Amino acid sequence: MSPLIEIRNLHFAWPGEAEAVSIEQLQLQPGEHLFIQGPSGSGKSTLLNLIAGVLSGFKGDIKLAGHSLASLSERQRDRLRADHIGVLFQQFNLLPYLNLIDNVSLPCTLSAPRREAAIRRSGSVQAEAHRLLERLQLPTGLFQRRAVAELSIGQQQRVAAARALIGAPELIIADEPTSALDGASRDRFMQLLLEELVQSNTTLLLVSHDPALAEHFSRHLTLEGGGSC
Repeated sequence: MSPLIEIRNLHFAWPGEAEAVSIEQLQLQPGEHLFIQGPSGSGKSTLLNLIAGVLSGFKGDIKLAGHSLASLSERQRDRLRADHIGVLFQQFNLLPYLNLIDNVSLPCTLSAPRREAAIRRSGSVQAEAHRLLERLQLPTGLFQRRAVAELSIGQQQRVAAARALIGAPELIIADEPTSALDGASRDRFMQLLLEELVQSNTTLLLVSHDPALAEHFSRHLTLEGGGSC
């Protein structure tokens, strides 16, 4: 089986600054889950953005789903990200003018492969959005609401997770997704998220300062100051 992510001799520095990320080798197979930890400034979020193709200008090689990111144009990286990656932001980035179903369905308007996968799974994109929201324990009475800001933090987080999961992308990237949750809500969310990921054999990269999350992961990466691992 080919790795979903393959990194070799990766080095990245912001202009005029010390090296932010230095990784000699990292491979993740489809379905593996990696917990990334380290102090502030150690390059955790930078590494996620490099793997997602948001940042370029690195030395070495990053391959995602068989594609070498260094050889792709910005437009090609954008397409690769839309088709293969679901992103779970710390601030959720929900759109207040869309209801919950439309927020969750948004990636399928940007990616034909994800749209087709959602239709195969549930018959329509809207039905798959409904399934994921129910699976993540959102009350059905909220699904058509546009005032997403009126949802609790935990509810907003689960909507954002459903949006990342729709269309079964091969990779989920999550940057501090549980930072606003208490311990019980955090653990319940991680349980639901990982159950859905296992069903779709989706790879997870998760960055967090919370060491309690490490127990949910079989693989761990600690970035030290300066980004080395």
